Amino acid sequence: MEGARCWLITDGKMGDLAQCVGVAERLGLAAESRVVKPRALFAALMPWGPIDPREVPNRPGSPLAPPFPDLAIASGRRAAAYLRHLKSASGGRVFTVFLKDPRAGAGTADFLWVPQHDRLRGANVLTTLTGPHRFSSEKLAEARAGTPIWPTDGRHKLGVVLGGNSKDFRFAPEDEARLLAGLRVIAQEGATLAVTPSRRTPPGLADAVRVLAQETGGFFWDGTGENPYLAILAQADTLLVTADSTNMVGEAVASGRPVLVFRPTGGSPKIDQHLRELERLGAIRPFQGQLEDFTYEPIDATPVIAIHLARGYAQHLHKKVSP
Repeated sequence: MEGARCWLITDGKMGDLAQCVGVAERLGLAAESRVVKPRALFAALMPWGPIDPREVPNRPGSPLAPPFPDLAIASGRRAAAYLRHLKSASGGRVFTVFLKDPRAGAGTADFLWVPQHDRLRGANVLTTLTGPHRFSSEKLAEARAGTPIWPTDGRHKLGVVLGGNSKDFRFAPEDEARLLAGLRVIAQEGATLAVTPSRRTPPGLADAVRVLAQETGGFFWDGTGENPYLAILAQADTLLVTADSTNMVGEAVASGRPVLVFRPTGGSPKIDQHLRELERLGAIRPFQGQLEDFTYEPIDATPVIAIHLARGYAQHLHKKVSP
């Protein structure tokens, strides 16, 4: 796929863009991000409805402005409608890829990746247990050998990846207290913490964990500078991840480190199924307020997704040149 021009189409959500970037990087593509911003009326009709007329390819400033790419990778409900429009506007020349279930059927794109716990299936649909991400084994190895996040004093290194409230989970006061109590015990027993919060992390929880990390000689990312997320995944002896994000759990198990999952109030059948399968594979365990030591082979579906996508693209090119 060397030399192929690639667009990444999203509505700007970082989780969607990160997955698209991860796949593009594994394919060796220098991709260009195209962010769609439909007005509320058109957004409400997506993924089925038309795209915002202000963003059709021939309008100034359109995210779909030509020249069109060779392939486009999209993610997110709004992006699904734009991907279909791009396919049509290019006369079918653009090879289209959608990551996750578009909620509009397998005809949304030429190739789709869907998490195993979703229902969508089809001849052009690939399913895997975990999703695509940017943290290849090479990047993890480089970060592991890079500047340490933790003090080099021999203490056990616990990386903490904090999510937050979502449509399926919420951090009730008792959840925050339970998580903080467990972290405090681990720190008092000699481990040192390195914590990265998300935009969804409740402010009170973030403040409490920050104080604990700083008081016990650890590290808390306060949003200044580059997020040390990759370094935390690579350098931790153990990782603690909250259950509200399958993306974060999937990225953590790519490290091969023991992954403890803290479950706040709530849940969903799909996420429960996802976590049960990872637990069956020995990659994660529920957080019980203490460290646990176990091993497993790192789980990373991104290379598999990239290989299948490349095959689909090759078939697409073959059809274009066939008489």
